[in-house]
Amino acid sequence: MINDAAGSRQDDSDPERSATVGPSKPRLLKILGPGLITGASDDDPSGIATYSQAGAIFGFGLLWTMVITYPLMVAVQEISARIGRTTGRGLAGNIIRHYPDGIVYGLVGLLFCANVINIAANLGAMGDAVAMLAGGPHLVYVVIFGVLCTLMQVFMQYTRYVAVLKWLTIVLFSYVATLFVVHVPWAGVVKGLLLPKFSGDPQYWETVVAILGTTISPYLFFWQASQEVEDIHEIPRREPLLDKPRQAASAEERIRLDTLVGMAFSNVVAISIIITVGATLHPAGITNIESSVQAAEALKPIGGSLAFALFALGIIGTGLLSIPVLAGSAAYALGEALKWKVGLKLQPMEGRTFYGTIALATLIGVALNFTGINPIKALYYSAVINGLVAVPIIACMMLLSSDKKVMGRFTVEGALFYLGWATAGVMALACIGMVVTMLWG
Repeated sequence: MINDAAGSRQDDSDPERSATVGPSKPRLLKILGPGLITGASDDDPSGIATYSQAGAIFGFGLLWTMVITYPLMVAVQEISARIGRTTGRGLAGNIIRHYPDGIVYGLVGLLFCANVINIAANLGAMGDAVAMLAGGPHLVYVVIFGVLCTLMQVFMQYTRYVAVLKWLTIVLFSYVATLFVVHVPWAGVVKGLLLPKFSGDPQYWETVVAILGTTISPYLFFWQASQEVEDIHEIPRREPLLDKPRQAASAEERIRLDTLVGMAFSNVVAISIIITVGATLHPAGITNIESSVQAAEALKPIGGSLAFALFALGIIGTGLLSIPVLAGSAAYALGEALKWKVGLKLQPMEGRTFYGTIALATLIGVALNFTGINPIKALYYSAVINGLVAVPIIACMMLLSSDKKVMGRFTVEGALFYLGWATAGVMALACIGMVVTMLWG
């Protein structure tokens, strides 16, 4: 009996506790996982384009949005992670069990379309960036990057794949480094961060919604929840909290720290991009920025060759990080909605529908670069679509996370609960502001 009790305690022990105790660097790296990768992938080439456009048109005038979005994005990402960690199912897998199929398929369909447009734009930006730095036809690079990202997801071992994504987050420091090679009027930056200045210009609110849509984006919710589920299967003794409630305290502590760091990383990079462009292109009157590559090109004669190179290299690195997340989140959402086997842990033949969806999303993204459609122009509006779609998805998440039938005794409460609903409210108000100014502006 004593041995059985000891074995039970060992089975219920939390495999995350060793990663959340102590200050050593290896343990900190163990803590940083889904939240760090999710936050870093948020600053993809499409996000860079949106932030660049905000800085070029409005200077430092929209920096305040980064202050507002930080606690909101932390809240929704932590809630999505807790849903996955508690139930052992991804976000779509939970939603499909509690809402009409038509609503779920509609939301997942919009997510898939927006992700494909993002993939196309990111691949195009990466191809253009390599062509700028090394020469050659950019479409060849588009194909190479598309194939590389797909093969990584299908054939690379999950733990090694996650390690590669973690290391790729380092490239985002290139945007922070760019701040040190351009002249920045810091008084204006502080004013832009702390003193919001609203406008009746329809483009102003359209840009606010685009920033919210690219910063608090639905694909990030699906990805982080699904990565928590993946880790349950990959890390020994880790189980859904509904099955192993003793793991809850340190699991929630790890998720919170991982998310706080990941989203802070994301926003620091976004702020750096807005400041760089706002300090260089905006004063020069260069406001027509439609892509991250165009921002890099315009930056060269003003900020110098080093600023140009850092900006361009960041586009390539963030693309390699974000495309697998975009394609993967689309596959998770669609697969869970249709009740397929999903997960990067699956062998290629075992998960052929899941991996086939990843390949299809990436292939369509590659193909869009060969058509007359301008994915960069479509990208800005896909960010707006993301902003609109995020509202009902966040509402579904909040209802799920506060439902004892779904979360057991681990329902989301207190400040996190109110911040989650506040996020839905802020996104809804921004969308309403955009529509009102478009109709009567």
